[in-house]
Amino acid sequence: MRQVDIASISGLSETEAERRLRAEGFNELPSASRRSFLGIAFGVVREPMFLLLIAAGSLYLFLGSIEEALLLLFFVFVVMGITFYQERKSERALEALRGLSSPRARVIRGGDVKRIAGREVVRGDILIVDEGDRVPADARLAFSENLFVDESLLTGESASVLKDARGGAPAARPGDGQPFIYSGTLVVRGRGIAKVEKTGIATEMGRIGGTLEKIEPGDTVLQIQTRRLVLNLAIIGISLCVLVAVIYGATRGDWLAGLLAGITLAMATLPEEFPVVLTVFLALGAWKMSQSRVLTRRMPAIETLGAATVLCVDKTGTLTINRMAVGRLFAEHREFDLEKNIPANKIPEEYHQLIEYGILASQRDPFDPMEKAIRGLGEHELAQTEHLHDNWKLIQSYPLSEELMALSHVWQSPDGDEYVIAAKGAPEAIADLCHLSGEEMQALNREIGRLAAAGLRVLGVARARFRRSEALPSGQHDFNFEFVGLLGLLDPLRPEVPEAIKECYRAGIRVIMITGDYPGTAINIARQIGLRGGEGVVTGQEIEQMTAAELKRRVRSTNIFARVVPEQKLRLVQSLAAAGETVAMTGDGVNDSPALKAAAIGVAMGGRGTDVARESAALVLLDDDFSSIVRAVRMGRRIYDNIKKAMAYIVAVHVPIVGLSIVPLLLGWPLILMPVHIVFLELIIDPASSIVFEAEPEEEDIMHRPPRNRGEPLFGHRALSLSALQGISALAIVLFFYFFFHYRGHGLGTIRAMTYTTLIFANLGLILTNRSWSKTIFQTIRIRNRALWLLLGSVPVFLGLVLYVPFLKNLFLFEELKPVDLAVCFMAGFISIAWFELLKFLRAAQAKS
Repeated sequence: MRQVDIASISGLSETEAERRLRAEGFNELPSASRRSFLGIAFGVVREPMFLLLIAAGSLYLFLGSIEEALLLLFFVFVVMGITFYQERKSERALEALRGLSSPRARVIRGGDVKRIAGREVVRGDILIVDEGDRVPADARLAFSENLFVDESLLTGESASVLKDARGGAPAARPGDGQPFIYSGTLVVRGRGIAKVEKTGIATEMGRIGGTLEKIEPGDTVLQIQTRRLVLNLAIIGISLCVLVAVIYGATRGDWLAGLLAGITLAMATLPEEFPVVLTVFLALGAWKMSQSRVLTRRMPAIETLGAATVLCVDKTGTLTINRMAVGRLFAEHREFDLEKNIPANKIPEEYHQLIEYGILASQRDPFDPMEKAIRGLGEHELAQTEHLHDNWKLIQSYPLSEELMALSHVWQSPDGDEYVIAAKGAPEAIADLCHLSGEEMQALNREIGRLAAAGLRVLGVARARFRRSEALPSGQHDFNFEFVGLLGLLDPLRPEVPEAIKECYRAGIRVIMITGDYPGTAINIARQIGLRGGEGVVTGQEIEQMTAAELKRRVRSTNIFARVVPEQKLRLVQSLAAAGETVAMTGDGVNDSPALKAAAIGVAMGGRGTDVARESAALVLLDDDFSSIVRAVRMGRRIYDNIKKAMAYIVAVHVPIVGLSIVPLLLGWPLILMPVHIVFLELIIDPASSIVFEAEPEEEDIMHRPPRNRGEPLFGHRALSLSALQGISALAIVLFFYFFFHYRGHGLGTIRAMTYTTLIFANLGLILTNRSWSKTIFQTIRIRNRALWLLLGSVPVFLGLVLYVPFLKNLFLFEELKPVDLAVCFMAGFISIAWFELLKFLRAAQAKS
């Protein structure tokens, strides 16, 4: 560093640094510890639903129903295995994505310059930062030379900001012209010396981390409703079990048979399928989403995402790719739009000189995003031309300053007798160097305004020549500059964003942009992606002055929020939630993390996102593909639909089972169902509810419906009534067979076989009819579901075994049925759900008319 003598700086002594490290701790943020296998297992089984499942399995084991007990406990271990696999997969993926942990730091200690781990930096250390360095702690600059820092992790703004040691800003917060640099930010140009003022949790990044610790995500509505439903059904089932055992024993004097009847009824009514359905659906949903490069950190968020009414998106790195590119060129009074013309057309010759001098005014191997964009354009478009000068020698640089926001590079060509000077910087500064006339300045300002209104960051470029025989001047104004043109740079949109925004609107999801960038830039981006504007733009400064009630009112109608700081992002998410919205928040920076954690669904970008953002979110997009959010919404809606279908089926199928356990008891007739019959039924019910319905594809209109109300019950009165009616109609058919054959004087084995076979076919009918509540079986039968066909193919086989294999027939207390009997049972079973199919047909016809 030319302007400061490093040898004169002693810094902290090693002894003092070690003392401060012991007293204040390492310069790092606290991170979540890795969960052990036992920790994950305990987290799974301590859920009330799983406790009930294990209790039911243990009860069956105690009562001697080995098959049912093993089936239930098998589900426990299967789901635990899926959860453990998903947890480990999440941790491995996150570890692979870590890129900001403990950067190396260059410090001066005891008069010596040395490199140490970033976590060992202490308050009072003297830092040396150069282009490409990650700043390890919050520090105040003592010296800076052309120092630009990328603070997008904290502010959300993609453009780097100038840092000046002479700045006197009293508040140590991110921003342009300040003498402060912050932990986690990136030096993209220049160099500096700074004294560390804050480390670890005390830094700006740590302050955001402290906010995260105060935010605790609660249980989803689905979890709460399912727990309540399971608890209520468990109480009813156990109560009926005790009641039936007592009534049977008291009225018939056979307490052993009464106990058997009670056990049968308990097996028929205990709701072990509900927790299986909920957990298996979410676990398999998380696994399927991982195949689409979406990592699930909290499984219930998958279902909640399907209920999202508002999607809050950060601009930088979410809507845009967070990588600068040259968008437009202006030279010789003409403009060239690269977005419209490249790659269809090559850049015309009159713009080559503008790119040439833009490259000459940049670093040879740039780190600054804008300089990278300029050099990348030149290397792509000007290859094999005379406009690239890799063999020229850099003689001197003139850095930016507060007085003149422009820099110049002096070059020497191998065969020239003059120096070539290239300058670039703020258009006003370049115009000043070129001594433009008033009329020329007015014309230039019109062009600058047009480019800025299009959301572009504008740089001016100039050139000059100087005799090699003379000493170079001390300042840039001493050169005779000639104006070359303007470069318009932008942070390009992700190509998938506009279509994803349209999909959100079709699905009834409102999209809100929350950005740290300027209002003009935000409006331009909103126009490009098709974002609906609402009531203009609200800035962070305006949010700061609003009361909670005022902000709650504004968030209902405003879709663009600009110049927003982290605390305000969090406040916006909380205001939307208070307004009754189900909020999904996307982001990638540290500044997004409090809002990500507070939102109903936090969605972090995995590629460009920070560790803090990823660990705060419920979902992580591993490929940073914005359209993955829409796919996740689609999957969330499908999962919720299928959970409702499975629940409807479970309720419906248990009605005839419970009815067959109670009605004969009340009428004093022989019992039809024994524990072995319930076990066989559960072998159909469990895979049907947890596997067949989970594999159901989405309904055609799933993304053309408004989001569901999160407050609506999982199983409302209408749905419960229709499910119960399905079960009652199946029970009526089954009881008809029971009464008919009983009065005809058939033996109990025949009655039981006919009644049970009818119940099996009615069960299959309930599976088929509940695949859709809007389409008939004839329409859904063409929809592919491999698990369904496996079930439909295996049930008749197993039914044939228990009806015709002597050992099994005796175990089930059946008499052999004739083929005509089977045909009658088959028809009766499907007649039981005919009314619901007719209802769906009439509804569809009414909707068309």
